[in-house]
Amino acid sequence: MRTILLGPPGAGKGTQAAKIVEKYNIPHISTGDIFRENISKGTALGKKAKEYMDKGELVPDDLVIEIATDRLLADDCKKGFILDGFPRTVHQAEKLDEFLKQHDMPLTVVINLEVEDKVLMERITGRRVCPKCGASYHVTGMPPKKEGICDVCGSELVQRKDDNVETATNRISVYNKQTKPLIDYYEKAGIIANIDGSTPLPVTFKNVSAALEA
Repeated sequence: MRTILLGPPGAGKGTQAAKIVEKYNIPHISTGDIFRENISKGTALGKKAKEYMDKGELVPDDLVIEIATDRLLADDCKKGFILDGFPRTVHQAEKLDEFLKQHDMPLTVVINLEVEDKVLMERITGRRVCPKCGASYHVTGMPPKKEGICDVCGSELVQRKDDNVETATNRISVYNKQTKPLIDYYEKAGIIANIDGSTPLPVTFKNVSAALEA
């Protein structure tokens, strides 16, 4: 099972990916998580990525392609994988196709989560994360038991720098300009499944699972 999760920032890709991992036991590969890990460790790659991420801009193709394809060669990807945050442009998709063909790893399906911009803004700006264990919450949609405190480890929750209104607006705009053409790209390939990402989480996941197993 080799799949890509498409959808604008705030569409719920991370949440759906976690449920896919739990049900199908395949690795969730998020380029955003990989970059954030490098940023926290202060690596050269992290410093480069941070300059773009702080502005809500996409990290350059060459950096993303290199780190994503290298990750796909790991042993845990032999049974399949979920790509989240990559590819984000048609150029990246073409490079990914070349890589997958070279290694005989064809995609099973591309899941595209569709959510209106207004809902995306509410989701993004209300998101809170735990800086210690990585748990994610939402001030209205999925609040912690104690306001501002992580249920898992008790740390104080924070709002990521790129979850403010200005950066979120830019991220959605960048997605619409650069990433939406991917939908056409994978529709032409005949492997895309469009899923309504604004439905309740269990309903969305039921539809995602149906697409994965089709």
